[in-house]
Amino acid sequence: MAAALLSRALAALPSARHILRCSTTYSVEKWFSKQINSDNPPKRPLTAYFRFIKDQQPIFRKQNPDVSILEIAKKIAYAWKELPVSAKQTYEAAAKVEMQAYKEELTKYKAQLSPAQIVALKEERRQKRAKRKAMRKKRELTVLGKPKRPRNGFNIFMSEHFQEAKGISVQAKMNNLFEEWQDLSSSQKQTYLQLAEDDKVRYENEMKSWEEQMVDVGREDLIRSKNKKLKKSRVVTEKKTVKKVVSKKRVKTIKKIQRTKDSSSPEVMAKLKTKSSEE
Repeated sequence: MAAALLSRALAALPSARHILRCSTTYSVEKWFSKQINSDNPPKRPLTAYFRFIKDQQPIFRKQNPDVSILEIAKKIAYAWKELPVSAKQTYEAAAKVEMQAYKEELTKYKAQLSPAQIVALKEERRQKRAKRKAMRKKRELTVLGKPKRPRNGFNIFMSEHFQEAKGISVQAKMNNLFEEWQDLSSSQKQTYLQLAEDDKVRYENEMKSWEEQMVDVGREDLIRSKNKKLKKSRVVTEKKTVKKVVSKKRVKTIKKIQRTKDSSSPEVMAKLKTKSSEE
């Protein structure tokens, strides 16, 4: 998964000209002067590792034109691991300089904000953190093999007719397909609606199996809330049943002990002796 993330980062990074060279002559002041204004907060600079990726990405691409981005990401990660400490220090020093400048500019930026803008900035950061968290959760679920959600009738119709749909852009094709879907008769839609129902059954069966696997590996936190309630209800019912069985056994044991005590009491023994002498 780390390699996949790195490959996406590679695609977004600009190219560099020289191998194992860090842009130490880059003007930090010039970089931050472009970033600072009331509407655009300074951006956090790259770490030493991502500076290395930025430098090496175009070189590895040129040397390996037929290799996928994922494989290039692995090669760069290995190259960073094998990079001498002295070479790494060049990247780390440049990253440290930019980070210090970033902190200073961030302080200046915050000083010019009004209280309302500070609140808005905090909210924006909160939303970004929530979005990153959601993306990490989605990637984790993909890695864990969570089944894909069921499609509705229109989704199935659209996937079947998307290639021949009218329109140049994706949005135009979707709009045209939606209009076509609206024009379909009930009998024509029924085919797709039935496929959607079948997909729901598929999804529920796959989810049941997947959630059982998650319980086995200790990831109950990934189970749907309704299933958690059912599981909790079953556990409570089982506990009550166990308590009921134990209580019945305990009552039987107490009665048995009581009968034993009663049979060995002096009154009972005297009656038994009198009956025996009469016989």
